[in-house]
Amino acid sequence: MKDHEQYMLRAIEIAKAGSGTTFPNPFVGAVIVHHNKIIGEGFTSPYGGNHAEVNAINSVKDTSILAKATIYVTLEPCSHHGKTPPCADLIIKHKIPEVVVGTLDPHDKVAGKGIKKLQDSGATVLVGVLENECKKHHKRFLTYQQKKRPYILLKWAETNDGFIAPDKNIRSKNPEPFWITNSISKQKAHQLRSQEQAILVGTNTVLEDNPKLDVRHWKGISPTRIILDKDLKTPLNYHVLDGSTKTIILTEVKTPKKSLENTVCEVINFSENIAQQVCNLLYKHNILSVLIEGGTKTLQTFIDANLWDQATVFTGATNFKKGIKAPEFKGNLVRTETLKKDILKTYTND
Repeated sequence: MKDHEQYMLRAIEIAKAGSGTTFPNPFVGAVIVHHNKIIGEGFTSPYGGNHAEVNAINSVKDTSILAKATIYVTLEPCSHHGKTPPCADLIIKHKIPEVVVGTLDPHDKVAGKGIKKLQDSGATVLVGVLENECKKHHKRFLTYQQKKRPYILLKWAETNDGFIAPDKNIRSKNPEPFWITNSISKQKAHQLRSQEQAILVGTNTVLEDNPKLDVRHWKGISPTRIILDKDLKTPLNYHVLDGSTKTIILTEVKTPKKSLENTVCEVINFSENIAQQVCNLLYKHNILSVLIEGGTKTLQTFIDANLWDQATVFTGATNFKKGIKAPEFKGNLVRTETLKKDILKTYTND
């Protein structure tokens, strides 16, 4: 079992290379072993490309030894035709006799069917090796499939005295972000953006900061922008409406005056449960994860509805003395990091 765990850990590690590029597919890792030696590895290609198992098999120089090998996969191999053929069929084609799976795929088109197909072909299938670790790795995909909503991450920066934004009197006339934290924290925040499929902010954040909501300080794909804008107040020349990234505006305006490039409007009722409506719409748009960046009112809406999974809080060394207070919440502190003089804490909603 320890050998199995060793190779599954490696599969989890290489799977991370697909982070932020495979949505709405999960980023899976696969490792192929022969006589206690890794002979092939692969992770999920960007959406529309090969799955991890295909890349791992293609990396093996001598495919004839696959018939005596073991393949380790963090998630159950698919058994249906999607953008690509079923991975289970490819494993069967190469007569790989042993398949070790981290966790089952709850997708209704898979859900044990991949395991059964492999077993029916004569392969030995072992399920549940490092299952908890694999479930944690696939938390976005599993939340989407099982809870019918995206994995929800909250993120904000607050001052040492607990404010998320300064008093309006000390803000610049030009709407630009007011930075509480240092340049290292800013880079870290953009890394977090690169790992999620979407990013969400409220109207006030857009009007006061005119944010780009991109990953310009980190390598990766900018997330889909989700804007809560009840009355469509966002000026047309603001960054979030520049068409550079897909943008979804959630509004009560049923007929927008102008259609915008790479931008769609969805109507919700702002007098009802906003957080749940957002979850429903993002599920409809096949969005597996969303990073909610603010402001306080928007963040608190999801906290109060208990619709969040993880919170990342940056604390800068500055003090505002007065301004907009940071959100109030209770979570399980799982990690603390120091970024020069800034503190970064990560919580989970267990």
